[in-house]
Amino acid sequence: MPSPTPRRPDDLVQLLTRAERLAARRLQGVLEAEGCSLDAWRVLASLSDGEGHHMTGLAEAAFLPPPTLTKLVDQLVDQNLVHRRVDPFDRRRVLAHLTPRGQEFWQRVDRAAAQAGPRSATATTTCCGPCWTGWRRRWRTRRTCERQAGTTHV
Repeated sequence: MPSPTPRRPDDLVQLLTRAERLAARRLQGVLEAEGCSLDAWRVLASLSDGEGHHMTGLAEAAFLPPPTLTKLVDQLVDQNLVHRRVDPFDRRRVLAHLTPRGQEFWQRVDRAAAQAGPRSATATTTCCGPCWTGWRRRWRTRRTCERQAGTTHV
């Protein structure tokens, strides 16, 4: 009986990439029904903590190049979902914040995203429940998780 072929590191990368794409595709369908793109959702999720964020940090959190993020934030400003303010500690920088309308929109979209989670025990245990649940929340809790010593999220 032949022994199973050992897994290579690139197999793990391929599996993780596939899992992320499947989850993103599922979430994207829900978000589009709410009039929100996946990139906009990532930005709104980061801003939902109410702290205000620099454009550089938002670009990193949303996995977008800075020029693309700027265009997206311009659209969100035009929709009155986001506003920009000068950083009081460094007047050369700008902080982005959700507007009250943006907060309401975020809450509605986040509820819809929460309902898009796995609906059965099988779906939850395919990877692990905390991974799926954390995937949706990680955009708004990323800074909190990074503050916890020794905690990393994939």
